[in-house]
Amino acid sequence: MSQPALTSLASWQKLSAHYLSTIEGKHLSNLIHSPNRIEQFSIEIPGMYVDFSKNRMQVETLELLAALAEEQNLASWIKKLYAGDKVNDTEERAALHTVLRSNKIADSSYAASVQPLVNAEFAKMEKMVGRVRSGHWRGATGKAITDVVNIGVGGSDLGPLMITHALQTIKSPVNIHFISSIDGTQTSNILKQLDQATTLFIVASKSFSTIDTLSNAKTALNWLQERLDKHVFRQHFIGISANPKKMSEWGIVEQNQLLFWDWVGGRYSMWSTIGLPIALKIGMDGFREFLAGAEAMDRHFAEAEFRQNIPVMLGLIDIWNVNFLDIHQKAVLPYDARLKYLPSYLTQLVMESNGKSVDRQGNTVNYKTCPILWGEVGPNAQHAFYQLLHQGTSEVMSDFIAIGLRDDFNTESNEAVEQSLLEQHQLTLANCFAQSRVLMLGDDAIPENLQSSFDSPFKHYSGNQPSNTIILDEISANTLGKLIALYEHKTFVESVIWSINPFDQWGVELGKLIANETKKALSDDVAMKFDASTEALIKRVKR
Repeated sequence: MSQPALTSLASWQKLSAHYLSTIEGKHLSNLIHSPNRIEQFSIEIPGMYVDFSKNRMQVETLELLAALAEEQNLASWIKKLYAGDKVNDTEERAALHTVLRSNKIADSSYAASVQPLVNAEFAKMEKMVGRVRSGHWRGATGKAITDVVNIGVGGSDLGPLMITHALQTIKSPVNIHFISSIDGTQTSNILKQLDQATTLFIVASKSFSTIDTLSNAKTALNWLQERLDKHVFRQHFIGISANPKKMSEWGIVEQNQLLFWDWVGGRYSMWSTIGLPIALKIGMDGFREFLAGAEAMDRHFAEAEFRQNIPVMLGLIDIWNVNFLDIHQKAVLPYDARLKYLPSYLTQLVMESNGKSVDRQGNTVNYKTCPILWGEVGPNAQHAFYQLLHQGTSEVMSDFIAIGLRDDFNTESNEAVEQSLLEQHQLTLANCFAQSRVLMLGDDAIPENLQSSFDSPFKHYSGNQPSNTIILDEISANTLGKLIALYEHKTFVESVIWSINPFDQWGVELGKLIANETKKALSDDVAMKFDASTEALIKRVKR
């Protein structure tokens, strides 16, 4: 029996009626003052507090959204995800990134059967990490490795880059670098800083056929061979892939190969051996703490009732904003420079997962799905695009992410510097809270003694822009694991409501295929038929 169309569900119809009768025309400046609103619109778990009170909704809205989740069988889908059912149905695969961070899977599930494979690869990875960090991994000339360069793209780059940058204050015995761009500039700039004798490359690609990654890897090989004539593959390359045959054909020796599997999606892969750069940065114990944070969020997602479930609530709130309030843009605004790469990471996670227009039955949907996601570190963004958030013509929902008051500025400086840094962090939090307040209240946020200064149409703030605020106790491997797993599960919740598959990415395949054909025309005098614009561009650059 086919699934009823989403928009015809009873819960969807009730939400539509509720919006028209109760929410339409209401301003957040009125909603925020309802009794007990903060208690009803916030959830706290160890290390994390989430406030979603600044959304255009009432308690009844949350209850109706929870009913929609039940009517779409969200609880059943969560069980399927954890058990290893083929929730990635277009590729006939499971999506078992949760197994990578758990040893407590039910014995009867497919997930349990793959756990020994995970344990074996992590054991091999731990030995590699130990050798590199201790200085026992030596290059072809006998010198210890001092620099590790991760060559990857997409999920093989964005996650490890984000986490290693976020944990930059942790001292490491090796320097970690990342190459992802295919244009060569990034590669050239990094290589000129390094010494062939002390550099180790990680070539990370799920298929080990990604043209971007292999092109950069070939350049790295040529660079090494300028100076080193032996043991280059054995001493200077590690491969990470789901395709060991391809790694061997490229030249990477078996003992330097780490595996992951087709049931690990690229954008979910940093929990696997793809996380090697993270482990090299913070040690294998630190990496396991990262996994433990994610596992804690996995348990919360699986066990908490919907109204007290952070990924469920935040996912349903996005559904409300997209499908009932007609808001189709989302800004992610971390108020800590260590989270600089979080918006870029979430851009892939969210839009590659849910940027779909066909449901699981193959039907074109008649409702909006994934919002356009973008963002920047908050203090920088305030001097860039906040103008649009406050006075533009587009409605945007936002996630503000802040770190609790800090006292960990280990600068080895005097007391005055420490106090100055503390005051800077207080100012950062003040800006975070003030910006979300003005987005919510608009002109109502202006203090009475300043209202005359804003008595101009050019200084009008309409407010009524919804937002969530996530506060982490600290930035650590554990809290970062929780935060990223939260966004993974939130994205899954939205996919279940929209009846789409969040684990495939067919939209990226055709462009890569055509790129291979186009390269032939650029590198050879091959007569190929293109459209008039593409032919003109090819002729232009070849001249």
